[in-house]
Amino acid sequence: MPREYPIEVTRNIGIIAHIDAGKTTVTEGILYNTGMIHKIGAVHEGETVTDWMEQERERGITITSAAVTCYWTPRFIKLGGDTKHKINIIDTPGHVDFTVEVERSLRVLDGAVVVFDGKMGVEPQSETVWRQADKYQVPRMCFINKINQTGGDFYRSLDSIHKRLSPNAFPIQIPIGFEKEIRGVVDLINMKAYTYKDFTDKEFTIEEVPADMMEKAKEYRHKLMEKVVESDDALMEKYLGGQELTEQEFLTAIRKAVQGGKFFPVLGGDGRGVIVQTILDAVTNFLPSPTDRGSVKGHEPKTEAPLERKPSDDEPFTALAFKIATDPFVGRLAFFRVYSGKLEAGSYVLNARTQNKERVGRIVRMRADQRDEVKEVFAGDICALVGPKDTFTGDTLCDMDKPIVLEAIKFADPVIHMAVEPKTKADQEKMGIALSKLAEEDPTFKLSTNEETQQTIIAGMGELHLEIIVDRMKREFKVEANVGKPEVAYKETIKSTATAESKYIRQSGGRGQYGHVYLRAEPLARGEGYKFLDEIVGGVIPKEYIKPIDKGIQESAANGVIAGYPLVDFQIAVYDGSYHEVDSSEMAFKIAASKGLQDVIKRADPIILEPIMKVEVTTPETNMGDVIGDLNSKRAQINEMTDRLHLKIIDAFVPLSEMFGYATTLRSMTQGQASYTMEFDHYAEVPRNIAQKIIESRAGVNVRKGM
Repeated sequence: MPREYPIEVTRNIGIIAHIDAGKTTVTEGILYNTGMIHKIGAVHEGETVTDWMEQERERGITITSAAVTCYWTPRFIKLGGDTKHKINIIDTPGHVDFTVEVERSLRVLDGAVVVFDGKMGVEPQSETVWRQADKYQVPRMCFINKINQTGGDFYRSLDSIHKRLSPNAFPIQIPIGFEKEIRGVVDLINMKAYTYKDFTDKEFTIEEVPADMMEKAKEYRHKLMEKVVESDDALMEKYLGGQELTEQEFLTAIRKAVQGGKFFPVLGGDGRGVIVQTILDAVTNFLPSPTDRGSVKGHEPKTEAPLERKPSDDEPFTALAFKIATDPFVGRLAFFRVYSGKLEAGSYVLNARTQNKERVGRIVRMRADQRDEVKEVFAGDICALVGPKDTFTGDTLCDMDKPIVLEAIKFADPVIHMAVEPKTKADQEKMGIALSKLAEEDPTFKLSTNEETQQTIIAGMGELHLEIIVDRMKREFKVEANVGKPEVAYKETIKSTATAESKYIRQSGGRGQYGHVYLRAEPLARGEGYKFLDEIVGGVIPKEYIKPIDKGIQESAANGVIAGYPLVDFQIAVYDGSYHEVDSSEMAFKIAASKGLQDVIKRADPIILEPIMKVEVTTPETNMGDVIGDLNSKRAQINEMTDRLHLKIIDAFVPLSEMFGYATTLRSMTQGQASYTMEFDHYAEVPRNIAQKIIESRAGVNVRKGM
């Protein structure tokens, strides 16, 4: 089957933003203006295409990223002529608890549209998604939404982008009018006015720039040109020499600057209206195609030699699975982005992680929760594989004869957990299946079992995250469960270096057990995890016992030392020891290492770490004193206080343990006028007096474990 749309006219983009900025509405506007739907659905009425889950429609928020495909021929800016473009769009969540959806989407996208609420400007999650896009070097453009509503202000929002995100974001169009009087935009590239009587019009009237806006338009066009010619020496020379750039040169300079990550075009308007057509023009003209993004890099699985794949159908097939989902009609789905080659339904691919082959039964192109079956996919496509047996998020799928491993996606550890118990015996087995499937879908959702109580523990990124998990378990899998109170996911680490000797000797007739190790523990920087060093020389411990030593240390570290929490950010070196010709075994060395870890950590100044949240409170000025006083009582570190419209913004770091029930506290303190957002920022040492209380509360658990 031949490729219908050349890879050069394919765009893979994400819509990313803070919660309630209007991402889903902008996506609806795009689908409406491209003819994919015939009515723009309202988020608050649960009518939108990409918010298809019951929980999304009830709460009016996006929980899971949704993929849709539409087609657009540029209308006003035509750098590539009148060619129809294929646009794959992923609408992502704005709530910080579901930031994993943004992370994995940006990993496989070529460009992004960042949406801002024109009444609020840059908000906390705006900064988070911007940083995520920086991390994956994703070129992006900005759309300031809701500027035609009361309180909407294009220029104030633009100023907040400059101050908090990047000075290299600059308008390619400016609004005509203010708030509800807005009736169009001036395009700074071709110096034309696109006007409408009502934002819901399907067509623009193209006019000359209004006389009262000409000076402002010229000023902004001059600044825009200065910004973009910086990326092209030849055009810079021409511009500085006083020569006028042609429209094509101007457009080419913008495209080059955007794709180089040096410039972010800014547009503004109402995401429900005709203005969305200018977003589509900017997407097709300025954001990159897969070929613009260039080759993807990886390595050979066995030799780890570096490899790369060009974005071409003629290269070996290479794809990254970036999301696992459970579809009620077709079962398990693996969403994947094709970087090179092509794939036919009915063929086989290699999973580079497992080294097992996976049969490609059916391939579908997703339209949110709808599916269009396709027989073949090509480089640059985003599709889903139906029914994969052993494929998970971050796995590389590749040609059987030309294996490659792409860089996997890394996710943050959960910061909150709680116990869940099935209500009946019939729910017991169903709950295990349900939670396993949900954990497959979401890499930031973790499952474990409390060895003492035999309770199932679920862990995630926040209270809402776990609330949605439990709700999905009940609705989709028909499992009734009792849920415990949310608890903080503390961790343990060390502050100094120490050494310890550990022997495990058992003689009980016949063959005994003998393992003997010397261990050295050293602290690592936050986030570095665990490292193991083999410093054995002269064969004092045979090579076959080194891995069991490492395994014993890791298993012991998972249960902590001082309070039963996982041990992190430390390095263990095994530097000496001895063995017995007859009695030594892998098990003996594993036990010796496990006991040795407990001893060496207790000598290395162990401490408890707690998750610290980045909190932003928006409050009327009259309540600011009460809000700050309350935050200080919660061990908050106030970072800064700023103004936004008639409100005060308080930025602070606050321990997660102090934030349970904060929504209720804040509402009652401010008569419901204040709001807050919260996201995980880092782990920090728990103060000694609080650490002691935590240790005492866990003493029963540790005594039963024999610590």
